Amino acid sequence: MIEFSEKQLWRDRISSTVKEYLRYLRYILNGHLVLVLVFLLGAGSYYYQEWLKGISTGFPAALIMSILLALLVTKSPIYTFLKDADRIFLIPVESRMKKYFINCLLLSFIFQVYILLIGLGIMMPLYASVNNGQFEHFWYFFLILCVVKGLNLLIRWQVQHFVNTSHHAADAIIRFCINIVVLFLLFSNASPLFVLAVLVILVLLFVYYLKATKHLGIKWEYLIAQDEKRMGAFYRLANMFTDVPHLRNRIKRRKLLDVFVTRIDYKQNLVFSHLYWRTFFRSGDYLGLSVRLTVIGGIALFFLSFGMGQVLLAVLFLYLTGLQLMPLWNAYQDKLWISLYPLSIDMRKTSFKKTISTVLYVQGVILSAVVALKGDFATGLITLIASFIFTLVFVSLYMNKKLQA
Repeated sequence: MIEFSEKQLWRDRISSTVKEYLRYLRYILNGHLVLVLVFLLGAGSYYYQEWLKGISTGFPAALIMSILLALLVTKSPIYTFLKDADRIFLIPVESRMKKYFINCLLLSFIFQVYILLIGLGIMMPLYASVNNGQFEHFWYFFLILCVVKGLNLLIRWQVQHFVNTSHHAADAIIRFCINIVVLFLLFSNASPLFVLAVLVILVLLFVYYLKATKHLGIKWEYLIAQDEKRMGAFYRLANMFTDVPHLRNRIKRRKLLDVFVTRIDYKQNLVFSHLYWRTFFRSGDYLGLSVRLTVIGGIALFFLSFGMGQVLLAVLFLYLTGLQLMPLWNAYQDKLWISLYPLSIDMRKTSFKKTISTVLYVQGVILSAVVALKGDFATGLITLIASFIFTLVFVSLYMNKKLQA
């Protein structure tokens, strides 16, 4: 009989998870994406600094900082690295896994504190702009954020013992409200005693949940589902750059969008057009990612005032959308019936490129319209022309090369 080793289980899970992330990160962080990220970071930093120069000392920086950072503090997922089979094999040794879950909490805390450090670093110039350039409170703020994040993680762990997810939603709302109060007092330079008093409320909330869940066991199904959801999100991101065998496609019919598919004629040369459009609307997250990028791009263009910067930003979002739609080509690579169609591969490529072109053309029109609605019609027209030219080049050259690889 094999002896259960809690330490070995932790080492194996951490090792396999790190290897899995590194396996796909080398595809995600390729040269193209790095250039895009550098451009976005540089443009965002420039406009952020320009915006800060125009704000007054009466700007509600404390309120904005408390709301944004409270979102980061309240969202406190706990990475357990559990797998589907664990609900069978690890339940008998649940009482011996206390250190394993403590390690999970510590690792989750370290990772999320790092994100908080980045978030606070981004927010501090805003704080300094309305407080006469004061940066000396940075580490004091960071210390309090660490304490608040730690309490949120502990509370979140206890709440996960409840089967009814309504407890989870109520807990998130309560913690979010408390976190906003703590951070607002913190960034308003209130007395540390007031901050401490609200922190005591979080401690009492933790004690309450600790007693309420004292006799409740670990909810394995929920923890496993949360970990699968987290890995699924990462796989969907990686699938934009390479094929991910582990990715489980989510199929969801959107009846309102069937009107676009029914407009396609039932002809032999349009067989793959039916396939790719239905897949785009129903399978995976192709439609969702496209919509999100269009919305984010539209918002960014609305607040961006530099003419050529708007054109470049629109083209950048078209490029990101084109990249994320590339895996659509391999959506049916493991389906034998696709190969049984008496149709040439060139016909399939033509349908695929027309599908992607249409999506990018529509996105280009929307982003150009956002620029034009601001009153800058000339730049809007230039954006539209640049979007069409980019789509033509992207599909004809870049995508065509990828399909032949």
